[in-house]
Amino acid sequence: MITNAIVVALATLGVGLALAAVLRLLPTVRLQLAGLAVLSVLLPLGAVLASGWVMFHMGDDVKILAVTAASALTALVAALLVARSIADAVDRVREASVELARGNLDARAPEGGPSEVAELAAAFNEMGANLSRLFDTRRELVAWASHDLRTPLANMQAMLEALEDGLGSPDEYLPVLREQVRVLSLLVDDLFELARIDAGALTLELRRLPVASVVSSSLRGVEAEARIRHVTLAADVEDDVTARFAPEKVERVLMNLLTNALRHTPSDGAVAVLVEPHKGEVQVSVEDTGTGLDAEAQERMFERFWRGDQSRSSRGAGLGLAIARGLVEAHGGRIWAEDREGGGARVCFTLPAG
Repeated sequence: MITNAIVVALATLGVGLALAAVLRLLPTVRLQLAGLAVLSVLLPLGAVLASGWVMFHMGDDVKILAVTAASALTALVAALLVARSIADAVDRVREASVELARGNLDARAPEGGPSEVAELAAAFNEMGANLSRLFDTRRELVAWASHDLRTPLANMQAMLEALEDGLGSPDEYLPVLREQVRVLSLLVDDLFELARIDAGALTLELRRLPVASVVSSSLRGVEAEARIRHVTLAADVEDDVTARFAPEKVERVLMNLLTNALRHTPSDGAVAVLVEPHKGEVQVSVEDTGTGLDAEAQERMFERFWRGDQSRSSRGAGLGLAIARGLVEAHGGRIWAEDREGGGARVCFTLPAG
């Protein structure tokens, strides 16, 4: 009797493994699930019938056969219904992915069904939203780049035509033309820097240096503008705080943040640079006593060519903060913006500790 049971068990296991390997070759999830449902019912049924035939001569026991067949049919129907539900949920995600591949960036998958499929749909929808934002950002990039290139070019064209027609003198227009060329050169340099950052082609030579030196150099760079605006500059940094960074790149980050802070700080206000050592990193903060940041500014101020309503008329192409983010991330750090307690804004970034 035991020998017969072992033979039936081993035979069932062997047949099950063989059929499972065949199921993996089926072309669709729907067919694989349906095949699994049939297999999961027929194998136990076959084992029961074989055992009953050996032990009880089931050919003479119609009742056991009827009960077994009814149970198997019920299990098969339930398994097929579950398989259909899972396959339908996967099909909905597949259909949404096909729409997205065809260029419909608004395609989204219903986040229903089993938890795994719902998580897959949620991840797919997040990917679609990120792609949509990426294309929107690209359109804004082209629009703002065209605008910021067209304006100085139009000014230069008008001045050159005035010189050709004798409506102006070279002494009057040459300094302005030189300034317009400088603006264009800065914009092209910024675009080239962003392209290098996006392509991962930016190489940095990180050195262990005191942070105080680059803070002092950056403050000297904006001291004249702060004096004109009647804004007080301050720094709070210990001389022995060191970090690993490329000094010229971090100075550019600080210059961009300080220039932006000065632009939004009223007269008799203050701008300060604070340096705080933390475990494994050094945090550098630029604080101002301006009007603070709204929710949109906190979320989008590091996007290229994005400028808040208050600063759209200001000079610059709106690339400074985007470059600052790229340079900080190239150091392995983070950058973010938040409101400052007591009013104003605070922009922070981190550097790897020395």
